[in-house]
Amino acid sequence: MITHKLRKFSFFLSIICTSLLVQASGQKPSGLLTDLIEHSERTWINGFLSNIPVWETDEMIEPFEYVQIRSTHPSFSWIVPGERQNTFQTAYRIIVSDNYTEAVSGNGNVWDSGLVKDKKSTAVLYGGAALQANKLYFWRVKTVTDTEGESEWSDIKAFRTAPSLSEYAATHYPQVKTTDYPVSIRSVAKDVCLADFGKDAFGQLLLTLTSSSENDTVTVHLGECLDKGRINRKPGGTIRYHRYPLALLKGTHTYRIKIAKDRRNTGKTAVLIPAYVGEVVPFRFCEIEGYSSVLKQENVAREYIHYPFDETASSFHCSNDTLNQIWDLCKYSIKATSFAGIYVDGDRERIPYEADALINQLSHYGVDREYSLARRSYEYLLNYPTWPTEWILQAILIAWNDYLYTGDNRSLKATYEQLKPRTLMQLKEKNGLISTTTGLQTPEFQASIRFNDKIKDIVDWPHTGILGLNNEEGGETDGFVFTDYNVVTNAYHYEALKQMAAIAQVIGETNDADYYMQQAERCKKQFNQSFFNQKKGVYRDGISTEHASLHGNMFPLAFDIVPDKNKKTVLSFIETRNMACSVYGSQFLMDALYNAGGGDYALQMLTKTDDRSWYNMIRVGSTISLEAWDNKYKPNQDWNHAWGSAPANIIPRKLMGIEPLSPAFETFRIKPQPSTLEEASIKMPTIRGEIQVAFTSNPDNFVLSATIPANTQADIYLPVKGKVKSVTINGDKVTKLKQADGYVILEKIGSGNYRFEVKIR
Repeated sequence: MITHKLRKFSFFLSIICTSLLVQASGQKPSGLLTDLIEHSERTWINGFLSNIPVWETDEMIEPFEYVQIRSTHPSFSWIVPGERQNTFQTAYRIIVSDNYTEAVSGNGNVWDSGLVKDKKSTAVLYGGAALQANKLYFWRVKTVTDTEGESEWSDIKAFRTAPSLSEYAATHYPQVKTTDYPVSIRSVAKDVCLADFGKDAFGQLLLTLTSSSENDTVTVHLGECLDKGRINRKPGGTIRYHRYPLALLKGTHTYRIKIAKDRRNTGKTAVLIPAYVGEVVPFRFCEIEGYSSVLKQENVAREYIHYPFDETASSFHCSNDTLNQIWDLCKYSIKATSFAGIYVDGDRERIPYEADALINQLSHYGVDREYSLARRSYEYLLNYPTWPTEWILQAILIAWNDYLYTGDNRSLKATYEQLKPRTLMQLKEKNGLISTTTGLQTPEFQASIRFNDKIKDIVDWPHTGILGLNNEEGGETDGFVFTDYNVVTNAYHYEALKQMAAIAQVIGETNDADYYMQQAERCKKQFNQSFFNQKKGVYRDGISTEHASLHGNMFPLAFDIVPDKNKKTVLSFIETRNMACSVYGSQFLMDALYNAGGGDYALQMLTKTDDRSWYNMIRVGSTISLEAWDNKYKPNQDWNHAWGSAPANIIPRKLMGIEPLSPAFETFRIKPQPSTLEEASIKMPTIRGEIQVAFTSNPDNFVLSATIPANTQADIYLPVKGKVKSVTINGDKVTKLKQADGYVILEKIGSGNYRFEVKIR
């Protein structure tokens, strides 16, 4: 009896202690995602956020927009609470209810997972009976961690299902609108005012003007760039300029300028703007001609369209102001170019391309905790591929990134059969290399990749002799010599095989995984035998040429094809070529440099200020990354192209060194390459919570501060130049050091706030 009472007392004491701990911490899971969507409870009216939540839409008489969950069994993700060091989730409990009251009371009348002993906090699948179409649901989660016990319930997350459902279907936000006003208005001529919104954006214009008669007319000019203080009427290329006459009514009235249709942007292959938004055009400047009254800032409003974007999710600052400006340019580019609800090539065609999507995806992950737009774009491109050989292969890279950053493998499962032909195994010749020019592009092959024409190797774009380029400009391929067996396309082929092996393993296709890995190893061996020039220590463009280009060497280095013994000569060659690639190619140049330890040269390329630089985009007056380094390198370019935004992912991934080692950042690496930077700090969003990293660097010591989210683990790499005197973690000396390749390596560091310091002798 006494033993029973003691056990009972001990049980209640443990409950009280746990309760006090929870009350003291006041923490609960946050950042809840339903099928990768965070704001599933919100509604919008004509693109503007509404005050009505999704469960009160019966009160709305006008059309509205909301997120439609399209899966009968959606996935749930959350950020595990806990600020203590080495906090890991040990269990969770999810409830799903069909009304708010039940959810508040903790009753999962649709599904209750019960207490599940598992550390998984991302892509947890709903496990109840199939959800019903066009119905409202509520869910919440609580967690148990090893340091703080059981948490409070999370806030309640509501979502509404779509009118029709399938086992899995990707979902997305509606496009949304933001209203902004000019940062300045100035008179530029008699009865002419110029309004500057500060940044370019895809939008519409509202004007509030006053007239004393019925006969007044003004002319409205919209444009992206200036010429001698006025909007450039002939900007060239695909840089936008629009002119609209506006007849005024007597008195004061507000006018909406109707944006004209564009024959290319409203074509059958373009992604159209939804009707609730209406057509938009990119503009930064508005010129009102023929208006004699005083024009105030509140009289000129721009409604610009974009995908939901959290400006506060990321930040970066360093001791190099040029790099700070480039970060701001590229981060804003991701928001501004999301206007179509799918990654597109800016305003020139408004068509998705794989190469644009790959860079856009990585940059988006670097600046916002948002994953649905990348997934929607990737799945769209599987059905509507584009013509370059390498870009067909890139679909596999995009698919793997989606899984690596979300931990959700349902898209891989759903698209696996479409991905397999994208390895281009059907184009492999007897010599083990693929070719697009040796007669293997059969109708059956074209059908397998869902393309109704032959694909062509691109290497980089544009090529010499097109789009008005003359021999002086020379295109963006560094003189690449095209042959039947192309070093760049075969480098991509290897990378696609390697990642297909990983994809097959993830979804349980183990035989396929073994096959693709074997093919990848054979491809790598054949690649090095066929393309590497032993005498010169570099890769040639093809079997039948001795020409070596930047592209022929940076792609093998970026994709880890180069044997360790050859990396030095390949890197040295790359460092002689400067920026002899387009803004697209620069993504892979930066990857190659940082992967091979070429951080010094990489920082030079990031921050240089000639006409082939990101800084040049700022200098010419753009506020969104350009399609090319300068108008002269691509005469038909536009000024709003996200494939020029590589620094938005290179800075967090490579310069600051934050990269996932396992899906959904369960484990990740922090491996900064500071070069000459004296200090830098970053806040990077992940699906498990934000990672914060800051460093200061000088010849005597290197100090790195890091905030590691709960339920994650990091490997920390501390760069050293010289002999190590001491290493400390939060002031405590590390006695057993692991060093390699110029770094002190500290493995499996759990969550919490840390200060690492290396002192140099």
